[in-house]
Amino acid sequence: MSWQLRALRLAFRALEPVSVRASGALAEQLFFRPPRASLPAGARPLLSRARRFWLAVDGVSVPSWYWGEGPLVALAHGWGSRGGRLTSLVEPLLARGFSVVTFDAPGHGESDSRLGSMPQSARTLRALEAAAGPLHAVVGHSLGAAATALAVSRGLDLARAVFIAPPASPLAYVETFARTLGVSAAVMAEMRKRSQKRLRFNWEDLDVVAMAERSRGTPLLVVHDEGDREVLYDDGAAIAAAWPGARLVTTRGLGHHRITRDPAAIAHVVDFLAEGAAPHRATPVREASAETIWLERMLFEREHRSISTTL
Repeated sequence: MSWQLRALRLAFRALEPVSVRASGALAEQLFFRPPRASLPAGARPLLSRARRFWLAVDGVSVPSWYWGEGPLVALAHGWGSRGGRLTSLVEPLLARGFSVVTFDAPGHGESDSRLGSMPQSARTLRALEAAAGPLHAVVGHSLGAAATALAVSRGLDLARAVFIAPPASPLAYVETFARTLGVSAAVMAEMRKRSQKRLRFNWEDLDVVAMAERSRGTPLLVVHDEGDREVLYDDGAAIAAAWPGARLVTTRGLGHHRITRDPAAIAHVVDFLAEGAAPHRATPVREASAETIWLERMLFEREHRSISTTL
């Protein structure tokens, strides 16, 4: 265990007897704060050629990038990542006649928030739909796949979906978090209460296998590496088994991240999306106004309100 983790364990041990509420607030800040990933140098030229626009999601300004014309495919990144890390998919999709959009979800990349979550990533997909028109498909990596499943279960209409290395139950990471930091059940209950109120969502509704029952008949391709150490292969296999008609492609030796850049894996994704894709004209992007972003911040982001709040 690193010295940082040992320090956090000591902090929770000292703080909980003083205030469970403050301990829960600290746990929430830690759990929902993703690491900031760097932008790969190879992604910069491609991003510079995109049309950049902004979305407003729960009061957060979300940067987005759009290429091409044709059926629109959204790329949804995972936890601690960013849209630029999925750009290896852009050129192959453009070559098959798709348009492509990606984004930095709340709490990630260049978005102007430090906290992120699966529900907010799902809301970003709905905001993309409102801004850029109907989505033909979403390719989601890791937690981006789970967010896509959530959006579909809540009404997002897709012709196709691709889940790369998807987690079956993101809540399993809550248990790991609590065990690693030595956080008590009382503190976790406080964290749960706080986060559910802030995100307007119940933790019980975040199980991806259960969402398969509400898949709306969306054709699904799951691509997962059998040696993935971050999200186990069994997770992807369980989702594919529960999702009606889903296909499962198993890779070897690619792990959790290289799978998004592997030419063979990308070919599986593009071929699947191209099946039955009907060409259509791209919809002009309707970017969120500065006034809309400001208003959403005032309504939903506590740190932007004029009244003072305490933990």
